[in-house]
Amino acid sequence: MDTSKIRNFSIIAHIDHGKSTLADRLLLDSGAISKREFRDQLLDDMELERERGITIKARAVRLFYKEHMLNLIDTPGHIDFTYEVSKSLAACEGVLLLVDAGQGVEAQTMTNLYLALERDLVIIPIVTKIDLPAADKEKVAEEICNILDMDIEDIIYTSAKSGEGASDVFEAIINRIPKPQGDVKAPLKALIFDSIYDNYRGVVTYIRVIDGVLKKGDVVQMMQIKTESEVLELGILNPREEKVNQLHAGQVGYVVSNIKKVSEVKIGDTITLKNNPAKEPLPGYEDIQPMVFCGMYPVNSKDFSLLREALDKMLLNDSSFQFEAETSASLGFGFRCGFLGLLHMDVIQERLEREFNLELIITAPSVVYQILQTNGSVYQIENPTKMPDPSVIETIEEPYIRANIMIPPDSMGGIMKLAQERRGIYKSTEYLDTSIVLLVYELPLSEIVMDFNDKIKSITSGYGSFNYELIGYKAAKLVKMDILINSEPVDALSCIVVKENAHFKGKSLVEKLKEVIPRQMFEVSIQAAIGAKIVARESVAALRKNVTEKCYGGDITRKRKLIEKQKEGKKRMKRVGRVDLPQEAFISILKVE
Repeated sequence: MDTSKIRNFSIIAHIDHGKSTLADRLLLDSGAISKREFRDQLLDDMELERERGITIKARAVRLFYKEHMLNLIDTPGHIDFTYEVSKSLAACEGVLLLVDAGQGVEAQTMTNLYLALERDLVIIPIVTKIDLPAADKEKVAEEICNILDMDIEDIIYTSAKSGEGASDVFEAIINRIPKPQGDVKAPLKALIFDSIYDNYRGVVTYIRVIDGVLKKGDVVQMMQIKTESEVLELGILNPREEKVNQLHAGQVGYVVSNIKKVSEVKIGDTITLKNNPAKEPLPGYEDIQPMVFCGMYPVNSKDFSLLREALDKMLLNDSSFQFEAETSASLGFGFRCGFLGLLHMDVIQERLEREFNLELIITAPSVVYQILQTNGSVYQIENPTKMPDPSVIETIEEPYIRANIMIPPDSMGGIMKLAQERRGIYKSTEYLDTSIVLLVYELPLSEIVMDFNDKIKSITSGYGSFNYELIGYKAAKLVKMDILINSEPVDALSCIVVKENAHFKGKSLVEKLKEVIPRQMFEVSIQAAIGAKIVARESVAALRKNVTEKCYGGDITRKRKLIEKQKEGKKRMKRVGRVDLPQEAFISILKVE
């Protein structure tokens, strides 16, 4: 097909603003699927995506409309999956920017918009859900015009559910988004923007061909990793897989090329022909650094090798995820895993348990701290158990983020109080509209990692939203807090806390652990300690049998003898007894006020 008839575009928006619903409507109206095949969230393949009503992985699909080939790449909206969005945008020339007619412009709308502007993509603004009772399309259109500095005539109004405005979207894609610029006669250059592992075919790579032509049977080379393989299968998603004999400049599709090892493919790499290679690779993607870390351990230690294999396959499908082996005295062999955020961690854990039938214990999430030692050396730790002796530490620095919080004006007091409680540094206030205020704060990443977003939603009755970017490290008075169960330290429960809040944090923590640790046949003491100093303590009372039940009156000394005998047995049990900690104990570390 002539490249002038090809359009490559993505759909970007804040979470739950209707990306998947619009994608479903475009598939239906273009004839890619019939009404009989139609179902909600058609491009969300994962059971987890359908259950949660969110998009986790970007999906590419080919549509045809008025003799034009339209390659749609559906993207996630949650802040944890911004990396998935940036990968998709590299394969496009334009984007559809969706804004909910009831909610208006929100924080993640702005983040995704800036990602598109950085790549000089054509932006088509669309106001969606105009059929809802709360919709105020004129007001939302005005917001978009102020932000993008464009005419109100350029905005499209749609209702993906009813189909109103869908034809206008198609016309805008054809008329406003430019054709691909690639040269069919140049040496092959194809960008890898995603990949999955198939048990029967090995690694399946999703590509956008920038220059040249890729044919079945070609011997290709990865320009960064230098691996070579033969193309066994080429295809497109229509939205079902459909085999083709070749893909040329401007087209999007998938490649199966006899690659069995997940380490032989890198997202962002460039595919070229072995016998006619390109001179230099495409820019690709920056390596993204995880922000939240936790330990993952198999409940059954025999599953360690199975967990390693599962993590390898997960890494292929999600290059923003990292892991390395580690050992815990209390949990055995496992892995230290890095994620972009808490939802990302939650999704990876659930996928591992569902797709690979693994039972896992997850330790409390932590962030990366920077340690400056007295001898001048600097290094980073993502695991509290690696904290060196306080005598050799000069300073400890923690990561800070710049948070852009978009809220209704009447919620400002509550949000500012929340930010101050989380050690926030106020930066600015900007009224974007009479109904939207943008608050900018600098906050420690550790303070927002668990429930900050939930608190914002609660204070603003669901109307608030926020996004953040990492801005660097700042020194803080931090200490390592150990948790002792029956005087034995549990390394997996160790955490790094602010020194002045240590007592309150320790007290909250042991109280929470007291709730989740089940009662044993002996007393269980729970202590929070900084070095040798105990800062908080709670006890879980022992389960007791009524040993004096059989005594009907008589000498009191007989009852006392039975009670003393029971006490001795409890003491003996406490010395040799082992407390099995439930999964809730590990996650409760950060779920404390």
